[in-house]
Amino acid sequence: MSTDDKSKVSSDFTQGSILSKLIKFMLPVLGALILQAMYGAVDMLVVGRFGSNAGISAISTGSNVINLVTFIITSLTMGVTVLISRYLGEKKESRVGGVIGGAVTFFALTAAALMIILFFGAPLFTKWLNAPSDALNLTITYIRICGLGIIFVIAYNVISGIFRGLGNSKLPLIFVFIACIVNIIGDLFFVIVCNMDVAGAALATILAQAVSVVLSLIIIKRQQLPFSFKKSDIGFNSEISHFLKLGIPIAVQEFLTQISFLILCAIINNLGLEASSGYGIAQKVVSFVMLVPSSLMQSMSAFVGQNVGAGKESRARKAMYTGMGIGVFIGIFVFSISFFRGDIPASLFSENADYIKNAADYLKGFSSEAILTCIVFSYIGYFNGHGKTLPVMIQGITASFLCRVPLSYLFSLKEGADLVDIGIAVPLTSVYGIVFFTICYIISRRKMCK
Repeated sequence: MSTDDKSKVSSDFTQGSILSKLIKFMLPVLGALILQAMYGAVDMLVVGRFGSNAGISAISTGSNVINLVTFIITSLTMGVTVLISRYLGEKKESRVGGVIGGAVTFFALTAAALMIILFFGAPLFTKWLNAPSDALNLTITYIRICGLGIIFVIAYNVISGIFRGLGNSKLPLIFVFIACIVNIIGDLFFVIVCNMDVAGAALATILAQAVSVVLSLIIIKRQQLPFSFKKSDIGFNSEISHFLKLGIPIAVQEFLTQISFLILCAIINNLGLEASSGYGIAQKVVSFVMLVPSSLMQSMSAFVGQNVGAGKESRARKAMYTGMGIGVFIGIFVFSISFFRGDIPASLFSENADYIKNAADYLKGFSSEAILTCIVFSYIGYFNGHGKTLPVMIQGITASFLCRVPLSYLFSLKEGADLVDIGIAVPLTSVYGIVFFTICYIISRRKMCK
């Protein structure tokens, strides 16, 4: 296969302008994340406008459980992304097929286990999160339906992780665009026409993922791939341990981070349905706020991974600094909207004035996170790209349970506490993350210079 053929599905990050190549790769990743965030946003928007009042709280609480699973899977697939990027940088394309075959085997078994856990564990998870009584049964329904379709969520993330590792962020954008269109149509049909409320929103989400996966497999068959992949590659092989070694620390960090947000959700649910619904709306807005840092982290991991594999450490460092600059520039604009007019995006999801006020309060406290987290996630992408995922795991654990959870709880105990107070705990946690990673970065540089 010629170099031109390979370029159709892969990109070389080891030469050329860092800024232009990083932005070119990052924009489709950002676009895919925007469309993916629209899943939950459209679910809540349609249910908030045409479903029950308790439906917003149910989707908010249920989404926290599903997001926990999704983010863990995404973190594990980051190991696949980094390993493929590393092999491409080292010119070891022959090993990519084994990575993909091992990933298919491992994640298929993982999907089967998660389907069982989510379906039968839904009532227990809902109880742990202190779901308001009015939203209790709706939350269980949402978790169970999404749990039964979790295999499609996992398949999408594995496929996207593989192509990001190849330096191709456009195909995942196409896959999620298809899913988003199907989800919007499904929400309108199941919630408005069939009057299925929360169950309809959950069904639309899973149907969308299923259609996306099927069509993505059809599209992939027509692509010219820069590696060979055979049926014999599918099975347990040594590459599984390699990508898990990279992915597990990231997944543990993400798991504990999401657990901390589940605890935060439980704390806020204790404040009543209005606070719970307001927080749920704010979280949907936050999911969009976090798209820039998330796309930076995913892009940085692949970008740095290739350059490390090619022995270009200086270029990897410059990429990290470039990513931080891009993120902070965009973050200032997002901060301004979140701090001064959080009610505007919140009002898209509900006409209830109390829900909107609570959402705007949380966004005001949270707002500086739009800037700070871009720095933190650029660091994470840099360390992930090096395969140094242990610092990422340690930071995630300590940030969650030494900062975010204790601060959120303490601020909630304040007399007359509102969601502004609780929201401030998140950016304070990122300040800790910046200090932590800066120290790790300095130590890492010194070791490389010896």
